[in-house]
Amino acid sequence: MAFGRKKEKEKKVREPFNLKKEAKLLPGYLVLVLWLIFTFVLIGWIFAASLSTSKEIFKGEVLKFASGFHWENYITAWTLQNVSTYFLNSLLYATVSCVFLIFICAPAAYVLGRFTFLGNKPIKSGFVMAMSIPQIMIILPLLNITTSLHLTGTRFLLIFLYIAINIPYTTTFLINFFSTLSRSYEEAAAIDGCSPIKTFWKIMFPLAQPGIVTVTIFNFLAVWNEYFMSLVFASTDSKRSVGVGLFTIIAAMKQNGDYGALFAAVVIVFLPTFLLYIFLSEKIIAGVTGGGVKG
Repeated sequence: MAFGRKKEKEKKVREPFNLKKEAKLLPGYLVLVLWLIFTFVLIGWIFAASLSTSKEIFKGEVLKFASGFHWENYITAWTLQNVSTYFLNSLLYATVSCVFLIFICAPAAYVLGRFTFLGNKPIKSGFVMAMSIPQIMIILPLLNITTSLHLTGTRFLLIFLYIAINIPYTTTFLINFFSTLSRSYEEAAAIDGCSPIKTFWKIMFPLAQPGIVTVTIFNFLAVWNEYFMSLVFASTDSKRSVGVGLFTIIAAMKQNGDYGALFAAVVIVFLPTFLLYIFLSEKIIAGVTGGGVKG
């Protein structure tokens, strides 16, 4: 314990400032600063537009707020523009899909990454090959099958498709993560009399938390931003996700011209992914670059 604390303190000690080293990194810093300024201005303008009127937007007076802050744009977008339905649909699709993906892919990835058996490599290769197949190639066969089974237009179908399509990526990601964990954990668990299943759920699954959190975030963003499958398989507005919903709102703007509500809808849809990046960016980096003690 003392050695571990000492090592942790050593990691916290900052390196002395090196002018030559920092000067070499200056071009990268400039690019990063320019990108941050551009992103901040773009997001700030969209947020300002969501609080403005259509007249102010077309006049280029978004940042003046001459007529005040129009928070009613958010109420209009949430209720009259049907954003609430799209938002809750996407939240349902993303949450349920992510939960089932973890409970399906984590045990599979553990077995494929930790045990050698006949068919191990072909299964891994199959997942990699499945990741390379474009969605557009399987849409028509899926539509034909689901139509013949009378499953189109249901939330269950969309959730099932989101899970099935993301299984190859999720499993491959977790295989790479589980393979970095030390085998000493399993050996210690076997000495204590733990079965392989209990070892996975009690020891290996918690150790893989950084990778599980990271892949869950990626899956959530993928399902949240998905457009094409929702457009094809959700036949009514009550089943569609935010991607298709925004397209519908944009089409409606051509008739009523309420662009303030349109930008409010954009902010509402963008907010969950923005918050994920802000508060969980460190976990994403840790999950991509980290792992357990290599054995």
